Amino acid sequence: MINRIIDLYPDSTHVKTLGLTNTDDAIIWEYAKANNFVIVSKDSDFYQRSLLYGHPPKFIYLRIGNSPTSSIIQILREKFDLITQFSESETESILVLID
Repeated sequence: MINRIIDLYPDSTHVKTLGLTNTDDAIIWEYAKANNFVIVSKDSDFYQRSLLYGHPPKFIYLRIGNSPTSSIIQILREKFDLITQFSESETESILVLID
């Protein structure tokens, strides 16, 4: 999936690439915080964590159900300007994207 959005999001990576697959959410959260990543996920646990702790890291919540990877890629590409504004905002912690 990353190779299909890297032109827009050049610093993107995946938990699998980082060796964080099947890792506790708290560890992923701390990794993202320490490395200035924005977490993008369909996992509501990250949403709850973001509400509780704020940012960093910022969180993009994909409220798209059990959608195929192609739908996720389409949303991330279509919402590029909105995502860029969100990532540059000093006050916003959560961006919810709905299909």
